[in-house]
Amino acid sequence: MEFVLYILCCIVLVVNILPFIPHQHWFFRVWDFGRIQLLFLLIILFLLSIFVFSDFTVFSRVVQFFLLVFIGYNLKVLLPYTPLYSQENKCNRSNEEDSVSIVSVNVYQFNSEYDKLIRLIEEVNPDIILTMESNRNWEAYLKKIETNYPNTHKVTLENTYGMHFYTHLNVIQSKTNYFVADDIPSFEIILETNSGKRFTFFGVHPPPPSPTEEENSKERDGELLSVAKKVKESNYPVIVSGDFNNVAWANSSVLFKKKSQLIDPRIGRGFVSTFHAKYRLLRFPIDLFFHSETIQVNEFKTLRAIGSDHLPLFCKFCIVTENKSENLSENTNVAEDVEIEEIIEEGKKEEGDRDAVATE
Repeated sequence: MEFVLYILCCIVLVVNILPFIPHQHWFFRVWDFGRIQLLFLLIILFLLSIFVFSDFTVFSRVVQFFLLVFIGYNLKVLLPYTPLYSQENKCNRSNEEDSVSIVSVNVYQFNSEYDKLIRLIEEVNPDIILTMESNRNWEAYLKKIETNYPNTHKVTLENTYGMHFYTHLNVIQSKTNYFVADDIPSFEIILETNSGKRFTFFGVHPPPPSPTEEENSKERDGELLSVAKKVKESNYPVIVSGDFNNVAWANSSVLFKKKSQLIDPRIGRGFVSTFHAKYRLLRFPIDLFFHSETIQVNEFKTLRAIGSDHLPLFCKFCIVTENKSENLSENTNVAEDVEIEEIIEEGKKEEGDRDAVATE
């Protein structure tokens, strides 16, 4: 039992160390996703070590020390994403009358339970809908909602990177960007609220680093940081939403937040984990949402499952003309700006291993 515990402790410590290695291969990056689960494992292992380690040798003390070190580190990383932290830009009741709501969901291309999403949309009645992994079949079924959501922007693909946008708000301008690859679209759409306030919506879905998809995170990180640079060019308040295939505390997400100068609504609200929808204990917050300081969030939560491996993400917000909060996001320094440009260039040079038509 003692030997097995030593082995387990060493394995968990190693996977906590791997994300610190600045390598973009999936084997190093994927462990960032599971920091919530790793924290609980570290705590359980430390408590077990108190009772199981019979001889308090130097090695056992070292193991326990590093277990405590990574418990402390993960607590520091994850604490802002709990209700123990104060919320940033909470919507005032006086502004709720001018609120806008969004449902953002990765529908899973091979999910055929189309009516589940349609019924959810009818119940929630959002102002904006963004779907990812939506192909021809999904587009055909979602025709049913176009009576209430006549303004659309669509890129229909069969490679799991199709994207569809629906709204009843006035659309001023819409375009599709291809920042790092010609088969990975992202949306940039300028909208106007019912009271005439304009804002820019960015919809993103970069490819994940994983043993079954992309070998490394170069395209994902390059795409996200390209969007961050584009956000800085907007003349209006900004919302960025989508399946980032990344967690908010990963290095590339931190760089995204700093470069774009946007706010993460998860701060002080909870993890709001979306993937995997079927396994609660193995669920990560990889569908992210960021917004400008002049946007205040009223509601931010997941919705019920629709048959996809992702839960839908819902946000209700309002746009304010003035904001007393300042410098809620730390800016990038010169070294980070250089790093961002290098990551973007690496993303553009990387040739993703994707089929034009994906198979399940």
